[in-house]
Amino acid sequence: MPSGKVFMEHIEVKTFSKFGFRIPFHRLKQVLAGGCVLVILVVTYVRCGIDPLKLWEKRHHAWTYLFGRQLTDEEVESARRQAERMPLIILSQEILQELKDKARSSPQTLDSSALTLEAKNLAEKRLATMPEEQRRAIVDKEFHRLVTEKRGGFFPPHTSPSSLKDYSKSLLETVAIAIWGSLLAVLWALPVSFLAAQNTLRIFFPGDSRSYRWTRRTCQFLVRRLLDFCRGFNEFVMALVFVAVIGLGPFAGIMALAIHTFGILGKIFSEAIEAIEPGQVEAVTATGAGPLQVLSFAVMPQVMPLVVSYSLLRFESNVRSATILGFCGAGGIGFLMFDKISSYQYREVATMMAMVIFAVTVIDTLCAKLRRRFI
Repeated sequence: MPSGKVFMEHIEVKTFSKFGFRIPFHRLKQVLAGGCVLVILVVTYVRCGIDPLKLWEKRHHAWTYLFGRQLTDEEVESARRQAERMPLIILSQEILQELKDKARSSPQTLDSSALTLEAKNLAEKRLATMPEEQRRAIVDKEFHRLVTEKRGGFFPPHTSPSSLKDYSKSLLETVAIAIWGSLLAVLWALPVSFLAAQNTLRIFFPGDSRSYRWTRRTCQFLVRRLLDFCRGFNEFVMALVFVAVIGLGPFAGIMALAIHTFGILGKIFSEAIEAIEPGQVEAVTATGAGPLQVLSFAVMPQVMPLVVSYSLLRFESNVRSATILGFCGAGGIGFLMFDKISSYQYREVATMMAMVIFAVTVIDTLCAKLRRRFI
């Protein structure tokens, strides 16, 4: 019976023969693995309904959705009629509010229907004396708003100075959420990753006795499962939980991003630590250095470039994620974006999307410069 290396060589040259073909077993395994992958791709392709031709067939839908549709003459005339009623509506609301304020200061009880009728009559009289230029400005503004709303589409974006100012403040809040979420995640993930890597656990718990081996395996298993749990939930789901617990605001978004990013970075850092050159660790250990000294002078210098690179990468990603967290009330520009989408103000949504893309581009440029200083 062959033994050791001879036995392994015997297995490697073993072939599978059928129908006159001789196929080495390792080739057969590769063919079977490739066949399994092909079957999975075909099944998922059919199951997901992937159809590239559908994109071409529905291309006019994309154009309409992005740039709006052409209004008919009836729709334009309907918008004109609605806009003509706007000056009377505005005056009626103003006069009604004045009448309500006067009625509250008098001992008489409020009669809503009577106040509304009186406000309408006074508004008609005041409208007759309104300058034509002022009335026409109100009508044209309302007509433009109605036509834009009926056409739909995202382009051209809405670029009024007041809106850009409000959106910029919300965008800065989104970036702040990403900064603190990423910072907390890095501060948590770096020390925890040492407990998830086999080689650093051997530094903390040296020895080959059963108790040390059991301690290392248990510690690694528990820490890895903690990281799996943290990154297993999407940021949006975590933000919903924190909004329900601590209320609306940026803090809920920060905690959601921090926990999810902690799970991702903890796994990445631990795998980077396990891939370091062991010679440096052995050299520092041979000098009689303690565990913290070994980590400081042998482990950290090797993993620091990857720590910086992946931390900056996750920060860029968290800026985009923080935008979505606003949809559930976690603060930032996403909260305004969700409000505009709900009211079908797509051109304002396009403005906010352009601002987010610009912010991500600037952040990517700055992070690239910072990354080059460490790598």
